[in-house]
Amino acid sequence: MSKPEQPQSPDAQSPDAQSQDAPPRERPKITGEDALPGDPSREELIARMIRVDQAGEYGAVRIYAGQLAVLGRAGSGEAIRAMAATEREHLDRFDDLVADRGVRPTAFQPIWHVAGYALGAATALLGERAAMACTVAVEEVIDRHYAEQAERLGEDEADLRATIEKFRADELEHRNEALAHGAEGAPAYELLTTAVKAGSRLAIWLSTRF
Repeated sequence: MSKPEQPQSPDAQSPDAQSQDAPPRERPKITGEDALPGDPSREELIARMIRVDQAGEYGAVRIYAGQLAVLGRAGSGEAIRAMAATEREHLDRFDDLVADRGVRPTAFQPIWHVAGYALGAATALLGERAAMACTVAVEEVIDRHYAEQAERLGEDEADLRATIEKFRADELEHRNEALAHGAEGAPAYELLTTAVKAGSRLAIWLSTRF
């Protein structure tokens, strides 16, 4: 009499059986793969990101230039200079990306040149805390903006995503620095930050598209 067959242990299953049981590996995310009809192409999506980010960093450099013109010798001058230096590094990187990828800069750049400086100088004239409140407002908008961009980028744009995530962390540091310098004690803090945030969102919308 032959011995009854013993059931195989899971470890003894054939490679084919094991491969059938294993969960399928996730396919790497590709930028723009979830686009709907009428949405920008992958290439246009990335171009828009680079264009608006270069414009945003340019605007930030101009805001700090305006603030330093008023507060360069004030107690907050050193902190503002440090934040301005970081924004200049960000701008240099996006300038390189604009050139490397052949992206058209925003048509609004001449306006941001003037408007950014004016915003920085105007808030600085209201006092050091108002200048810091401006930084808080801008950085909170940029934090969300960069987070949304990073979420949309796939593994095919891992380097760009890493750049955006690094810069987002820098912007959050600026926000925290501004809060530490008493931003919330600025006159009409809520009104001021609400207005600056609205202007920042409009600038993002315009620079993305034009």
